[in-house]
Amino acid sequence: MTFTEWFIFFLIIQAIHFLGTWKLYVKAGRKAWEAAVPVYNAVILMKILNRPKWWVILLFVPIVNLLMFPIVWVETCRSFGFNKGKDTILAIFTLGLYIYYINYATNSSHIKNRSLKPPNVVDEWLSSIAFAVIAATLVHTYFMQPYTIPTSSLEKTLLVGDYLFVSKFHYGARVPMTTVAAPMAHDTIPGLGAKSFLSDDNPENKNSWKNKLSLPYMRLPALQKIKRNDIVVFSWPADSLKAMWGDNSGKFTYKPIDKRTNYVKRCVGVAGDSLEVRDGYVFINGKKTILPDRAKPQWFFEVDTEGKNFSRGAAEKYNIREWAPRDGKYILNLTDDEAALIKKDPIVKSITKTLRPKGHYDKSVFPHSPKYAWSSDNFGPIYIPKKGVTVELNENSIPFYEQIIRRYENNNLTIFGNNIYINGKKAKSYTFKQDYYWMMGDNRQNSLDARNWGYVPFDHVVGKPVMVWLSWDPKAKSFGEKLKSIRWDRMFTTVGGSGKPVSYLWVVIVLIAGYIFYSIRKSKKKA
Repeated sequence: MTFTEWFIFFLIIQAIHFLGTWKLYVKAGRKAWEAAVPVYNAVILMKILNRPKWWVILLFVPIVNLLMFPIVWVETCRSFGFNKGKDTILAIFTLGLYIYYINYATNSSHIKNRSLKPPNVVDEWLSSIAFAVIAATLVHTYFMQPYTIPTSSLEKTLLVGDYLFVSKFHYGARVPMTTVAAPMAHDTIPGLGAKSFLSDDNPENKNSWKNKLSLPYMRLPALQKIKRNDIVVFSWPADSLKAMWGDNSGKFTYKPIDKRTNYVKRCVGVAGDSLEVRDGYVFINGKKTILPDRAKPQWFFEVDTEGKNFSRGAAEKYNIREWAPRDGKYILNLTDDEAALIKKDPIVKSITKTLRPKGHYDKSVFPHSPKYAWSSDNFGPIYIPKKGVTVELNENSIPFYEQIIRRYENNNLTIFGNNIYINGKKAKSYTFKQDYYWMMGDNRQNSLDARNWGYVPFDHVVGKPVMVWLSWDPKAKSFGEKLKSIRWDRMFTTVGGSGKPVSYLWVVIVLIAGYIFYSIRKSKKKA
């Protein structure tokens, strides 16, 4: 829906609210017209319900408001004497329309100084759970989100089995586009496997996720811009999996941006950069990238020992997991420093980095055009689009910008021979509407990244990883084994910065202990 369509929808909701509550406003000593004024009517309603005014803010926060509306419906019923279990059920399951019955078919009166304490233990528990979910949803959606590292694309910086806190506010929290969705669930509901959001699922239409209840793209103001070599979490632009990680169903769908699978990579190029990969190394604007000292790029090396095996001690020293070479050679995933160290071992006859040269067309490599016979190790140069910049469109440039024009910036693009039409008009140039980024893994030859799918639009950016709060071996089978495999030195370490990561686990333990001590003392004083 467009902003205009949402405004009309908002006015319809206001009309429904007025027709269903104006008598109740009068019974509460207010004027009937106060039920008709948008936003103001919500402020007055909070006074009628004896609830704080800040509840009004939650009514306008996407996703959170889905949880708040039932609470307000129930509170409205209770404020006019309808506080039995059946009234609560009817208020929720009629989507608040039960209030029409109270408004027109009863002689109810407003209970001005009603008790705000839940009438029974069950209601008290439900109330506590509801507001806990609301608070968690608010934090998860707009401030900080937990995230798991599922692949080794950033190995040595972030490990498989790391659990991160991802800041939403560094780059500006993205307002959910899917307004009707299960709270704190991504694309599927855990345990059920059902889709967690409402959309028009038509596989013939690649834009089918733009359903009637989707919000236009918006995000809150950012604290900082994405910088080169920042580690960034983003929605995978090429995602068409039915579910997130581990989906082997073979079923595909088209999902809204905020429901696409989340990836984490290093942003090696920002909007406006010229990027090239030469023999595995990234060059920006003609200069070789200098990575942060925590970044450990790796490549596959062929180590020839003429069939000899490394000793157990050497294997542990070099972190070699294969005890015997294949075809007389080891294939190892190493950093340059590790390769230099192994080269000094007496049994090593030669060590060679396995790089794929240019000149052989690989259809898996962006821009997926025979015109550009590039490999993931020797790639480019390419231009990374910047908002407001205009580029020439022709048969040579269109492979780079086709999906930007059509999918990311929602234009009708048609190509007839050498002629390009955008929204029905012949076009020889195009001006970008947003910034784009180039995301790559440090594990250079073991990473599905921008070299495969291309640019990442800014509207796909989720946030910035700031801390590893838990880390263990994901291959551990039982919970007990997982506990034994905890990497204590990685607990509560920062993702950014330089030097060896420092664990702040002791700070967390002190804070938790302090909170427990404070709670115990407070409860004793009350007693």
